[in-house]
Amino acid sequence: MGINTERDVEANLQIGPTDSGMVRLFIEADGVEIPMDFEPEEADEIAEEIRAAAEAARILTSGGKR
Repeated sequence: MGINTERDVEANLQIGPTDSGMVRLFIEADGVEIPMDFEPEEADEIAEEIRAAAEAARILTSGGKR
């Protein structure tokens, strides 16, 4: 399984701050819950990676046109 392997799985994603000052990504799918906590600086890095991936996906789907 890799990033390009499609799966027919439905999941819920919640993102928010915790009481302890962390940023939590909370994923729930098929009765499995995965809480992932990050320092705010790590969350900023993840957000940058998501933005970069979104831009790359736009370029791929537009044939290289912006």
